[in-house]
Amino acid sequence: MKILHYLKTMRLEEGGVVRAVLDFCTALAGASGGASGGGHNVVLMTFDDLDVPKDWPRVAASAAWDQPGGRPSVVVLPRPSKPGGRFDAGAMAQVSAAVRAADVAHIHAVWIPSNMQVARAAARAGTPYIVTIHGMLDDWSMSQRTLKKKVYLALGGRKYLESAALVHSTAEFERRQSVKWYPKGRAVVAPLLFDLQPFRNLPGPAAARRAFPLAASDLPKVLFLSRVHEKKGLPHLIRACRLLKDAGRPVALLIAGTGEPAYVESLKTLVREQGLDNSTEFLGLVTGETKVSLFEAADLFVLPTSQENFGFAPIEAMASGTVAVTTKGVDIWPELEESGGAVIADPEPAPLSKVLGELLTDPDRRTAMGARARAWVLDRLDAGRVVGEYVAMYERAAEARRNH
Repeated sequence: MKILHYLKTMRLEEGGVVRAVLDFCTALAGASGGASGGGHNVVLMTFDDLDVPKDWPRVAASAAWDQPGGRPSVVVLPRPSKPGGRFDAGAMAQVSAAVRAADVAHIHAVWIPSNMQVARAAARAGTPYIVTIHGMLDDWSMSQRTLKKKVYLALGGRKYLESAALVHSTAEFERRQSVKWYPKGRAVVAPLLFDLQPFRNLPGPAAARRAFPLAASDLPKVLFLSRVHEKKGLPHLIRACRLLKDAGRPVALLIAGTGEPAYVESLKTLVREQGLDNSTEFLGLVTGETKVSLFEAADLFVLPTSQENFGFAPIEAMASGTVAVTTKGVDIWPELEESGGAVIADPEPAPLSKVLGELLTDPDRRTAMGARARAWVLDRLDAGRVVGEYVAMYERAAEARRNH
């Protein structure tokens, strides 16, 4: 199949959606059942390809589907130049050229005006499109800037969703929260594709201990690794660590990720106010093998978030054999809890510190849970298993096109 993915910017610092799109493209290009029995013909369309692998060929939109299989091709569009982040006529000509020959277009996210332009181009070309909403219609998300989002839906956002061949949620919990915003749409649930290759042969904790002083500390190590954003609950975690210190159980807190500089500075101020500056380290963006090593170096991974869609970071921690502590703000929390390798906690400092303290004083429990976590991820989220759900989804959308 000819499968087109569109996400406006490909910067890993922006969070899990970018990681998801890269994994989608990689898995589909390598999945059996494509051209000549090999991978499918996959094109990624974006206007910022910063973190797209350099060995994925950059091609003109007019030649997007002429490349040999095995690796995704990349169409880099001009940046939107019209008000509201919309493409001009020249960019839209490239979009139309790319979508015209596709069997299906897969558009990521909701609140992006250029997404609606890509969807309209697909509709004009008779190419079915699928929208993955990535948690953006969850109840918590819709409680933020509610009026602005309702206006956006009324001015075309709802039509964008309801005209899609399918609207994709990554968990049943997400689907139940979101469908009220596109009542005439066609909802479907499938877990995100997740590239497990970096986790199959774990590198060990040594690299992280060399890179980050506190990762080599004798204190129990608590890791936060995610985008540094207000919704992620870092103030709760910092205060929980202070409560542990007051109880005579100090920990080393490792904070990996980037965010708005002013917000990061406010967290550093809170760390100093809580008297934790000697036991807290801000690591910035950590990627690649060092990231996997960091998960292994941690005694616990903690994400006390208000809202998270699929939750790549807890999954990555579990794939590394590290117990994840997170909240019901993660859409896949029932699945994580059922795995036996994660604990779902109240994010407030007092109950969170109680959960952390219980786990940190029971290494045998952590070891057993970590083993269950890793086994569950490697089995349930194997890309070879999950990719079939997406191919079936694309075929369902393409079949609807053929029948009209």
